[in-house]
Amino acid sequence: MSRKSNDKLIIILTVVLFVVLLYFCFNLFRLLEYKKSKALATSSDEEVVEILENENPIKIEKIIKQNKNIETREEMIYEKQDLEYNTKYVKNDKLPSGTIQVSQLGVTGLQDVITIKKFQGDDLISEQIVANNIIKAPIDKTIEIGTGRGINSYTLKTGDTVYSTSTSLSIMFEPDFNSEKLTTISKGEEVKVLEILDNGWSYIYSSHIHGYVLSEGLSNINPLKDPDEIDNNKNNFTKEELLAKLSFDMDVGEPSGLSLEQFRKILSGNSSDKNKIFEENCDYFYYAEQEYGINGVFLASLAIHESGWGTSKIALNKKNLFGYQAYDGSAYNSAKEFSNYSEGIDLVARVLMKYYLNSSGTSIYGGETADGRYYERNNN
Repeated sequence: MSRKSNDKLIIILTVVLFVVLLYFCFNLFRLLEYKKSKALATSSDEEVVEILENENPIKIEKIIKQNKNIETREEMIYEKQDLEYNTKYVKNDKLPSGTIQVSQLGVTGLQDVITIKKFQGDDLISEQIVANNIIKAPIDKTIEIGTGRGINSYTLKTGDTVYSTSTSLSIMFEPDFNSEKLTTISKGEEVKVLEILDNGWSYIYSSHIHGYVLSEGLSNINPLKDPDEIDNNKNNFTKEELLAKLSFDMDVGEPSGLSLEQFRKILSGNSSDKNKIFEENCDYFYYAEQEYGINGVFLASLAIHESGWGTSKIALNKKNLFGYQAYDGSAYNSAKEFSNYSEGIDLVARVLMKYYLNSSGTSIYGGETADGRYYERNNN
């Protein structure tokens, strides 16, 4: 009986132990399943986040490269271009300050050129002449400027009796260089002004002949005689009053109307002009306005902006205040070098009036007509 009881007890313990072991295994299995499911859930979440973050990535470098390839192109163009003359200013202390007398008229030359032009879409972003062949050489212009006593701010008017200042001034049948030449008058000959045209020509009477001459070849002072002291200065505004009259709305293709003395006032004594380049060359902005009809204040402002008040390397080493002909990638090497600041001021004034500030066919200085290629592009 005792043995049977022991066997029974062993069986019961075995069953209990098996149940406990089974329970333990079941819970361990559940624990492992829970950890596995949690790990899978975490992995799934991370994958979702990763997909969301990279669903539509923006590849800036690729876009820029594609745009450049599509929009930028270069063209090699063969064309005939005007070859601009240079202007030499000669000081004459026998003439009153402000007097301008053209002793040698400038003549534009002609050249064949090959130009590399770079476009972005339809916009021209740079151009560079890589080869040229001169067909007709230009004739440089000589201007005598008064530095003597008195002030002369004379403006040519209909009905005035004036004098030829050029060594050889042609009288033409029509206001056109290609017209018939009637005769030539010499320096100092008297001329009666009958009409002043807007295209740089005047209808005159001289040497018993009616015809057309370039207005810039005429002056109220006989270049062969010592002039009496002249003082027809316009006014005595202060520098502050003059600056207050200036406006961003000024027409840059029309004269400012300031006198020589007024140009000297606004361009002198400026602390930013450390090398006094603008103070010492202020007269030439006035002369450019008188000769070519450009707004001399705008011209000076452009030079100040482009050269940093004359402190740029191009301005200091090449006497180039405008960065004229400085191309991207080789700005210093390609920039044109002038013999003095007046030469660059004069040339850029003509280039602006001829190519940028007037539409094609517009009558401009010296009987010429505007090319207008950049005016058309900037106003379309």
